[in-house]
Amino acid sequence: MTGEFIVGKVIRGSARAPGLLALALVTACSAGGISGTGEVAGDPRRAAAPKAAPAATVVVAPADRSGNVPTDTTVLIGAGGGTLKKVTVKSRRGSLQGALSADRTQWRSRGTAAPGTTYEVTAVAVNADGDTTESVTSFTTVRARQAFSVTSLMPHEDYTGLTVGVGMPIMMSFDRDITDRVSVERNLLVRTSKPVKGAWHWFDDRTVHFRPKTFWPANTRVRLEARLAGVHGGGGAYGRRDHVLDFKIGRSQITEGSVKDHHLTVRRNGKVIREIPMSAGKGGLWKYHTTSGIHLAMSREPVTIMTSPGIGPGQPGYYRLTVYNTVRISNSGEYIHSAPWSVGSQGSANVSHGCVNVSPGHAKWFLDNTLIGDPIIITGSPRVLEPLNGWGHWQEDWTQWTRWSTTKSFITESA
Repeated sequence: MTGEFIVGKVIRGSARAPGLLALALVTACSAGGISGTGEVAGDPRRAAAPKAAPAATVVVAPADRSGNVPTDTTVLIGAGGGTLKKVTVKSRRGSLQGALSADRTQWRSRGTAAPGTTYEVTAVAVNADGDTTESVTSFTTVRARQAFSVTSLMPHEDYTGLTVGVGMPIMMSFDRDITDRVSVERNLLVRTSKPVKGAWHWFDDRTVHFRPKTFWPANTRVRLEARLAGVHGGGGAYGRRDHVLDFKIGRSQITEGSVKDHHLTVRRNGKVIREIPMSAGKGGLWKYHTTSGIHLAMSREPVTIMTSPGIGPGQPGYYRLTVYNTVRISNSGEYIHSAPWSVGSQGSANVSHGCVNVSPGHAKWFLDNTLIGDPIIITGSPRVLEPLNGWGHWQEDWTQWTRWSTTKSFITESA
């Protein structure tokens, strides 16, 4: 023969003997030893084995052994050809929490890493066959040159068990200047039981306050989560620790009064519950005018010693009085308080040095029925309450308030 054949497949053929080649093929196909499919007759037919799924892959950012990583860098982990089964980001100072995407192919960290800390990232992905791929990487965050702390956070426990009025702001102060306001503010999370539109407002580099666009809804639960541990505040300073503050907004009680009408009207949940005759500042000197504007109840004091502002003993107009059942409404010395000496003028004339005088009975009732943060709105005076005179936050309209916010405004998250 001039050609070789193996199971019907030509290995090498000769063009000089086509008839022989054809015959050999026919003979081979008709001898019964070879099936029409090229398989030996009688062999069981076997289905092609399914291909194994490719191994899942894991991608991690920051890259392995990265250094000087900013503390607010988001750790991102992705799985290719499979899903993420397990993710941990651990350090000696704690772990970073995170969230998986709905399809379990991505993981994103939440919160801020600690400065000067090495984190180990372990990620396990699984492919369609159930085979796992594990990735272990690490990164180290930038070192802190200094730290900042929260020095004041209000409202606090002294305020009637942390139940406050509908005008109450959240107020926070720091022990050093915050120049990276964006980084700090975006880590101040306000959660409420009812949707509230509000915003933070920077009064200076060490003071930031939060208030809603309008008064808080009555009976709202509020939680502040100040996630400041490791947050960059500027100048290489990082937050020392996190803070959590829980409080409740009480019933809605708003007091309105006019220095011209000489009366206070107290409304609770929209209904009038008390009418109080009063005597406001007598004027003459600017400091003797009661301020007009939206005040907030700042403190409740059974006893207060009051002295004449800017006038010492022996000078004309000097006084030093022990006053009972007082509610402070500004930092310039204004109170609503008991004044038995002016009962005859209350309801008809203004005779005080700037405070709101009421009778002893009304003063005791008002003290007992007022929450810190209750709005007290006074009108009719030429002297206007300044936004920084006490808690005059509501003296600024919404545009003015959000002008000094880095995030401008947001709807609070559900508590």
